[in-house]
Formats: sequence, structure tokens, C-alpha cells
Amino acid sequence: MKVLLVEDDTSLREGMGELVSELASVHAVGTLDEALRALETERFELVMTDMRIAGNHDDGRGVLEAARRRLHAVAIVSAAGPDEVARVLHPLEPDALLIKPFQVDDILGLVERFLELKRQALAVSGAPPARDASDWTELAPGARSAGAAPETDLTWVRLEPDADFRWSRPPCAQGVLLVEGDLELDGERFAAPCYLFLALGASPRVTTRTGALAVCVPLRA
Repeated sequence: MKVLLVEDDTSLREGMGELVSELASVHAVGTLDEALRALETERFELVMTDMRIAGNHDDGRGVLEAARRRLHAVAIVSAAGPDEVARVLHPLEPDALLIKPFQVDDILGLVERFLELKRQALAVSGAPPARDASDWTELAPGARSAGAAPETDLTWVRLEPDADFRWSRPPCAQGVLLVEGDLELDGERFAAPCYLFLALGASPRVTTRTGALAVCVPLRA
């Protein structure tokens, strides 16, 4: 699993990178341009970015916007309080907030929370319900969902070829593991195997050429 870390302070970037590397592979960069290049070419389970890069709020916002387009989870790191972060980033909202100064357990707990989404998805990804099973429920023409297991709140979504529907706003953010086929969400195309993240309030238009099978894991508070 991979985390993109965006921090312009070299010593802090190295220290945070060393901590996060206990849990995942870390791609650490210090500028907006480096972050944008990484987001264009790689997939990450989590993007962690300082809100101020080189003293500029717009650069942190730029990372958040680019990560949202590519459906990555985003955590903002900031010395400002939650109200100030919300004001600066409005109308965008990060998926998590890490306030400086923070403790080791704070950063490790935050990262682990997002990595766990993909672990849970991978754990069930090899055992989807049969295509003709009775527990599939129609979401829209060509789109169906089913529970992954009685004791979990994971959900399977199956799309038939050429399906086109609006992914209704989930009650919470969720990790999505695309197991088979392809998806296009608001113009961004993804092919299996691929891990995506739908932020709280997201309602993308979803299409598929070949059909798709995905498992969705809610981000718990």
C-alpha cells in the first residue's frame, strides 16, 4: 500500500515519512508540482498534504483538488484549527485532519484507518455473490448491489456493460476496490484492479464499457 506525503519542510517530511513507512510505502515530495506529477502516474491509498506548501494555502488546496479528481483519500496536515481549515478550503473538505503539533499515535492511527479500508476490500474480493444470486438489489438499470457478508457492512456493486447511472450520495465516505472491468467516474477512467475513494457527499456519474464489479467499504468514524 502507498501513501503520498506532501510537506515542504524537509525535516518534518523526513520524520513523517519515517513514521508512515512503518505501515505503507511512502512517496514523499515537497512541492505542488511534484505532487501533481505523482497523482497523474500513481495510485495511493492516502494522500497527506500540508495545507500550506511554501507558505501558500493555494498549493495545499491544489493537491486536494487534484487528489479528488483522481479519487484518492486526502488528509490535511495543518497548524490551524478545524474552523480555519474549513474556511480556507471551502467548499472542499478533506477526509481527515491532522493538527500540528501531533503525537506519533495520531499520525499512525490516521494512516491505519485508511489503509484498513483496502485490507477489508481485499479480504472479500475473491468471493463475490454469484451473478444470479437472489440477494442482488437493483440500484438503476444495469446496476445492482449486494451485501458482502451478513456480519459486515461491506457492499458489492455489479454493473452490466454500457451501464450509466448516478452513484447516490453514500451516508459516509467509502473505499472502493474495482475487482473486474472498468469504470468512468465524472470523466476519469479506471481499469481493474484499482482502488478508489469516494468522499463524503460524492455523487459521481458512473459509466462502464465492459461492465464492472467492485466492493465498497465504509469509512467508519
